[in-house]
Amino acid sequence: MYDGSSRPPFPTPARARGRALGAAALAAVLSATLLSGCGTSRGADDGRPSAAARPAKGFPVTVDNCGTRTTYDRPPERVVTIHQHPAELLLALGLKDRMVGTAFPDSAVLPQYRKDFAAVPRLAEKEPSFETVLDAEPDLVYGGYASAFDDKAGRSRAAFRDAGIDTYLNREYCGGRSVSMRDTYEEIRTLGSIFGVPERADALVADLRSRIDEATRAVKGAPQVPVFVYDSGDKAAFTAGGKGLGTEIIRLAGGRNVFADLDEVFGDVSWEQVVARKPEVIAIYDYAGAGGVEQKKRFLLAQPALADVPAIRNKRFVVLPLTATLVGVRPPYAVGDLAKALHPERFR
Repeated sequence: MYDGSSRPPFPTPARARGRALGAAALAAVLSATLLSGCGTSRGADDGRPSAAARPAKGFPVTVDNCGTRTTYDRPPERVVTIHQHPAELLLALGLKDRMVGTAFPDSAVLPQYRKDFAAVPRLAEKEPSFETVLDAEPDLVYGGYASAFDDKAGRSRAAFRDAGIDTYLNREYCGGRSVSMRDTYEEIRTLGSIFGVPERADALVADLRSRIDEATRAVKGAPQVPVFVYDSGDKAAFTAGGKGLGTEIIRLAGGRNVFADLDEVFGDVSWEQVVARKPEVIAIYDYAGAGGVEQKKRFLLAQPALADVPAIRNKRFVVLPLTATLVGVRPPYAVGDLAKALHPERFR
């Protein structure tokens, strides 16, 4: 979401995200290739594909993902997720038994997934090295941010492909377009197809839609509350623009992103602009390593230039985990939580 060339006082993933094989790693690659069931290996007796090589029921499934086309002959069996929101999505689809590793937790896990999430081996606190991923012997790596497949770090999609491992990148990072709730539903359905569980995907989408419907019914007819999203920044404010999912979450919750006209997912705006747009609520994005919500509040409250902003004057803050605004299972939960904060009178 940001090139990371300059940093605010709070380290921010929103800004930052964006080797030759040794003998042990090569063995892991070979093992992962065998486990994946990919390829067209032939039976020794009659020259026809063996039972293990033949496509599973409902397969093959071909997926175009951010310019990479992959055909799955059977569901992946050993998956590594890089970043938290892909991990939660797979857990929501009931795929814990397929997960052999995860990395880079951003925030507290949704309560219903905490036990299962804790059971998945954590490969690293940030993005793991290429070799660390190989050691987990995956047949698929599912990345949440573009940095999951950072070429400079040796984790390019091409490097995994050459190692016989498939990759999938969260569609939010295919680049150059706006992101909406529709992307959340399509992401879930695509993963449901890849893993051969389309019915679970449809049921999950239906549940998430119902959560949004419940919230939007509750706030129907209520005046839209002007909301300023504060991710980070001191000289300028790093905020959510109109191309991101955060703007739709705010709208569905009965609010209005005061920087919805910013033609970016995230971008910098001046404090003078914040003052001029008079937000009544400030939504603070919370994530690991961001300096902490209380530190962000203290910073905002200490700025004399913001003293007359309604949200500052009334100390009206709402906290949203950054993961709640990313394509995955969380955005519908965020709609409900934010709706209650913006229109508490509708939920008494």
